[in-house]
Amino acid sequence: MSLQVSIIIVNYNVKLFLEQCLLSVRNAIGLLQTEIIVVDNCSSDESIEYLSSRFPDVEFISNKENVGFAKACNQGAKQASGNFLLFLNPDTIISENSIRECYDFFEKNNECGATGVRMINGDGEFLRESKRGFPNPAASFNKLMGLSKLFPRSKFFSTYYLGHIKEKENNLVPVLAGAFMMLNRKVWEIIKGFDESFFMYGEDIDLSYRVQQAGYKNYYLGSITITHLKGKSTRGNKKQIDHFYGAMKIFVKKHYSKKKSFLFIGLLHMGIELRKYLAMLSYYVCKCFSVSRNK
Repeated sequence: MSLQVSIIIVNYNVKLFLEQCLLSVRNAIGLLQTEIIVVDNCSSDESIEYLSSRFPDVEFISNKENVGFAKACNQGAKQASGNFLLFLNPDTIISENSIRECYDFFEKNNECGATGVRMINGDGEFLRESKRGFPNPAASFNKLMGLSKLFPRSKFFSTYYLGHIKEKENNLVPVLAGAFMMLNRKVWEIIKGFDESFFMYGEDIDLSYRVQQAGYKNYYLGSITITHLKGKSTRGNKKQIDHFYGAMKIFVKKHYSKKKSFLFIGLLHMGIELRKYLAMLSYYVCKCFSVSRNK
């Protein structure tokens, strides 16, 4: 019997979070025929040594350097043999029904290329990036300028986070979050996986866009909830800011440079640089306060 779902997790220095994630995956597998593949991006916390004996059923791939999220996901997918691929962050705790319900949804909807789910953080707060609109120039501008925060329910100003769509409803959406994304293997092969020019961030937006270009649909399943302990792999690392805003620039160049005027592209880049500057400023201010408190 062929495998139904391959679960692929990319790890970087979060062995304890990954342990909890793998335990939740075990509980969610049920009667499905699955495999679990963990790609470790050269962790320095002895993740594989710690976890391999605890999870002998998991296939561990050890990289000699941090190759980034997109490339590591592609590595895992090449080793996978399931009819469906579930890409999962190591700092997630999934519900018992999550994999089964996503799988069943695919079985009933042939046009479905990818599914995502409702995510909450450790405090139980809804994570808006669970469902997103495609970051067209207007949506990107509204987000960069903070208008989506000012008008979180607006169908116009909050198109980036689809504020008008209820969080617990199932809906067609342009963009799914890479923290939990299940794809039909056939669709994955058509679109040729993640774009490895994205080191971290933005690759899920790009992938979602290409799923639709291939003639398939992305579905947000608000009836399924998982916990995403957001950003544990990169917390306190200022490279996170560089990667995030760098990914935005890559996306703009890839999808807008030939379609929009130089003026509009220039304004988008200015907005990205402004937000990056403010993010860096906030990072250093917080760091200074932290140092002062510890003296």
